[in-house]
Amino acid sequence: MIQRFAAHGLFTALLVLSASPAIAQQDQLYLFNWSQYMDPSIIEAFEAEYDVEVVENYFNSNGEMFSKLQAGGVSQYDVIVPSNYYVPRLIAADLVQPLDHSQLPNLGNLMDAFIDPAYDPDNTYSAAYQWGTTGLVYDRDALGEQPASWDVIFDSEVNPDAPFAVPEDGQVTLGAACAWLGHGYDCTGRDQLEEAARLVLATKERSNFAGFVQGTPVLQQLVRGSVSAGVTYNGDYIFFKSEDPEGFEAIEFVIPEEGAEIWVDTMMIPADAPNPELAHAFINFILDAEVGAQLSNWNYYSSPNEAALPMLDEVLQNPPVNPSEADMEALRFTPSLMGDDLQFLQQLWREVQAR
Repeated sequence: MIQRFAAHGLFTALLVLSASPAIAQQDQLYLFNWSQYMDPSIIEAFEAEYDVEVVENYFNSNGEMFSKLQAGGVSQYDVIVPSNYYVPRLIAADLVQPLDHSQLPNLGNLMDAFIDPAYDPDNTYSAAYQWGTTGLVYDRDALGEQPASWDVIFDSEVNPDAPFAVPEDGQVTLGAACAWLGHGYDCTGRDQLEEAARLVLATKERSNFAGFVQGTPVLQQLVRGSVSAGVTYNGDYIFFKSEDPEGFEAIEFVIPEEGAEIWVDTMMIPADAPNPELAHAFINFILDAEVGAQLSNWNYYSSPNEAALPMLDEVLQNPPVNPSEADMEALRFTPSLMGDDLQFLQQLWREVQAR
């Protein structure tokens, strides 16, 4: 979902406002991505090899990216980086164009798990960029050693007073609630989702509920002590821990045994991209083995690139970046809801947030 560096605060908002693409130029590639998700030296290498300029713009959520494309961004950007569960929505809305595989010889570098995925059969529209997990993060000093469970969020007896937050992404939060209720993270039944919504509403009413906070800000709040638990992404956790080992000494990241999210962020080309050939060149560049390894070594997320694996740093070979077998059994993709099912969930989540 989503990196993921999924929420980046005022700094990102200012970047988005100040870096809106102007009239497209043939010697420019317009990249619409999550922030802190691309090694600047990769951009520099691509610019040097193709004698172009890369104009980077950033979004904070899949919903924001989708809305921007609908509002005219479909003709402003060359490459976008949506999460797997948004891929079918982009296709159904005619916001993206099919990939020309003849221009993507490096597509074969992808692992089998990312070739012909269910969310995009035959990789007709997308190529995997990075993948990771969404899990529970908590402060041992405030909560003590906890089992790998969503209890810290949803059970008031386990956590009666330590402040906690949940993501503003409805599918992620309702998925976690569904998992804790025993329905599985990837539940889609309306009765199950309504039960999950009631749980989140009850959770909001607790005095130690600190609000809806996305993955990156919640880590910053954990270090400051303003929250003691939340939901974040494995790569974000490792990145911040490597930057501040002392501040993260007591902060743990776990995959709840009831179930949690595994996600894939993908590269796609908007339907009216200004420079589709350059977009293909960029996607193929990212799919290069050495570039793929460099990308993961920089942002601490897992590479979908089979050819890149031998070049990954050691930290990427172990949990939480490389989940254990037990963790993998608990992980599920966020469902790609469409039509009435999507409208039902969106309305349900609006009601949850409004109350």
